[in-house]
Amino acid sequence: MRSFFIPYALLLMALLAAGGLVSSCNKGGEDDGPGPMDTTMVDKPIDFDAIGDTYADIAPIEFVYKWGPHNVHDPSVLKEGNYFYSYSTDVAFGETAPPGIQIRRSKNLVQWQFVGWAFDGLPQQGAGFIQQAGGTPFTSLWAPYIMKVGSEFRLYYSLSSPTPRLSVIGLAVASNPLGPWTERGLAVTSTAGPSIQTNAIDPTVVVTPSGSHWLYYGSAWDGIYALQLNPATGLAATNGDKGRRIAQRGFTGNAINGNIEGPEIIYQESLGKYFLFIAYDWLETKYNVRVGRADSPEGPFYDFNGKDLNEEEDNVPMILAPYRFNNHSGWQGTAHCSVFSDGARYFMAHQGRPGANKYFMDMHVRKVFWTEDGWPVVSPERYAALEQTPITAEELAGNWELILLGYQVVPGYAEEQVSPDFQTSGPLTLSADGTFNGNAENRWAYNAPWLRLDWAGGRVDKLHVERGRDWENSIDETLLFTGLNEQGQSVWGKKRP
Repeated sequence: MRSFFIPYALLLMALLAAGGLVSSCNKGGEDDGPGPMDTTMVDKPIDFDAIGDTYADIAPIEFVYKWGPHNVHDPSVLKEGNYFYSYSTDVAFGETAPPGIQIRRSKNLVQWQFVGWAFDGLPQQGAGFIQQAGGTPFTSLWAPYIMKVGSEFRLYYSLSSPTPRLSVIGLAVASNPLGPWTERGLAVTSTAGPSIQTNAIDPTVVVTPSGSHWLYYGSAWDGIYALQLNPATGLAATNGDKGRRIAQRGFTGNAINGNIEGPEIIYQESLGKYFLFIAYDWLETKYNVRVGRADSPEGPFYDFNGKDLNEEEDNVPMILAPYRFNNHSGWQGTAHCSVFSDGARYFMAHQGRPGANKYFMDMHVRKVFWTEDGWPVVSPERYAALEQTPITAEELAGNWELILLGYQVVPGYAEEQVSPDFQTSGPLTLSADGTFNGNAENRWAYNAPWLRLDWAGGRVDKLHVERGRDWENSIDETLLFTGLNEQGQSVWGKKRP
């Protein structure tokens, strides 16, 4: 087995892309705000015109309580009471962001209110570990993970350093989603040296039906690891244990095909399976989401084609990738996701970087659907809290934009993966007679909510249809579809105005 690493220079680039650190934190109750109350939290119709792609006018720190969905990277989302809470990496467009993990909340997953930071600076235990190992911690916290165990909120954080692979995942706890937070300990660490291990950042945790807890983490070096935790503490079940690898990337010759990081794990109760979502490639450009599933939290995790994610090859399906519909610059850097539910529905949150300027970072939330054979797919458009009413076959007839999420392997990291590899839309016309694109051999059929496209060449697309917002054209309601074809390739569509 080969291991791989991300060079020191790229760690510094990741730091610059993620922003820097130094902060004040909110220590109020659930209904207390640390700053001016954002009027978007008032129950009234959503002002979509106020949600732009770029935000240079409010990017400076003095406008922090106007950030809303902006300056979001690597979000982790939890629903508690009437709010969804988002915890994310310390970033700000064109600024050095204060350190401490940014916290936002929302009632509708569209409008977000910035409510403060979890920590007032760097957590002492995480920073102390890096310093004792002879390093200097970066001045920002990355990629948190939030969960609730009983009445206790657990917030895992990532802290790294310029010393390659000198990193730590720490744990803080609170009785309120807004804190105050108390450090409990270090869940897992990694150090520089010749040993084979992944980088200790990017945590995510799953709780099994039997009550065991598993942490998944890792970035570059040796892929994604799984580590069993002590459910009572949230720390490693065995002191000093690093876990074992359960996923890695493929190679082209001796070159790694790109980064692997940002895992997210959920247990889907109705399917009885564990789903592992993984970020591939460089975070500013080709960042995309892959998924595998397993019957056990220890794995093995298999992809759409039944291949083990721990083998030296890239996996499908790729359910989210940089994309571009008509009349828009596109969205890139679309990965490092959070997958969560409100009890009945599943959602995916992640950052998106507009093609107009990749250094802006916006919160995206998408609905997640499950195919008939048990694979997750995500909406091609951001969630807009639109009421879902029955959709008839007659409504489907007309002109659409179609995106087939393809992928081109570009081995390397930031210096090599300079193109976002946008997946761009093309035309699709569904005729009322059940054919499409003017070819009598192309047939479509609809059994709500599933649309089936049978292409003359033999390809079959099975697609979930919903009502959604056309964000690119500022249209309140249109029809959308998402799904997979028989090769495990994601297929997106949006009906044109």
